[in-house]
Amino acid sequence: MKNYIEYTVITEPVNNELTSGLLWQLDLNGINETDAGLVLFCDSSKQVSIDDVKKILEEMVEEKLIDTFSIDEKSLEDKNWNEEYEKNVRVIEVTEKIVIKPTFKNYTPKPEQIVITIDPKMSFGTGEHATTRLVLQLVEKYVKKKDKVLDVGSGTGVLGICAVMLGADKAIGIDNDEWCLLNGSENVKANNLQDKVEIRLCELQNVAEDEFDLILANINKHILLEIADSLKKKLKNNGTLILSGLLLTDEKDIIEIYASLNFVVIDKSLADEWCSLVFKLKEI
Repeated sequence: MKNYIEYTVITEPVNNELTSGLLWQLDLNGINETDAGLVLFCDSSKQVSIDDVKKILEEMVEEKLIDTFSIDEKSLEDKNWNEEYEKNVRVIEVTEKIVIKPTFKNYTPKPEQIVITIDPKMSFGTGEHATTRLVLQLVEKYVKKKDKVLDVGSGTGVLGICAVMLGADKAIGIDNDEWCLLNGSENVKANNLQDKVEIRLCELQNVAEDEFDLILANINKHILLEIADSLKKKLKNNGTLILSGLLLTDEKDIIEIYASLNFVVIDKSLADEWCSLVFKLKEI
C-alpha cells in the first residue's frame, strides 16, 4: 500500500488562493482547501520535503504576502483521495459563457453557454484558482475559428478543451506529470473531444509541431522565464501567447524577457495578487 505525507499549512492572514498557487510549484499529488488553511498531499515517490514547503512560505513572508505560517507534517496510508476532492469540487461559472462542472454534479446550461466536464482528481486546473479563471477568460476573448492551440502544463486539460469548444480546430496539451496525462485524457474523453484534443506526457522540446496560432501556459514565473525562447519557436509570427500563474510582482520581469524576444504585450487581466498577460509575436 502506498504511503502519503500530509502537510497542513496555515498562514496569517489566510490567503488560500495565493498560497496554493505558489505551492503548486512543488511536485504534489493534490491540495485541499479548508477554512483554516491548506492540506497538501504527496506520495512516498515524490521528492517533496517539509523544507521545500517551508522555503516557499518563507519567500512569501519576505515578499510581505503573508505575516506568519505554520506547517504540520504526518504520514498516512493510502486512501481514496478522489473522494476527498469530490467533497470540495463545485460547478463554476467562469464567465457568462464558460461553465466547468464535474461529472457527479448536475447543471442546466443557459442559452449560449458551453459546459466543460472536468473531474480534477489530483491535477491542477479546475477553474477554482484565479490563474485558471484568468486564462479561460482570455481564451474566450482571443481564440479564433480553426486555431491550432498548444497548452503547456496542461493539468486537467481544461484550457485545451475550452479552446476547442470555443472554436479552435485542434489542441495539444503537454505535461510532465503522468497523473496529468491520465486525468487530462479522461477529461478529453468525458467531453467527447478525442478527435480534437490530445494530451501528451512530454516536455516542450519534445513537441514536433510548430506554427501554433495560440499558446497557453499557466505555470509559474521561473519556468516561464526558462522556456520563453522555446515558446517563441513554437508560435507562428503574429501568433498569440497567453501566460498565467504570475503574481503582480512577476509582471515586470516577464515582460522584459519576452520583449527581448519580439513579443509585445497586447492585454492583461488581473485578479487579486495574480495577473495573466497576452502577447503577440511581432513579424520578423
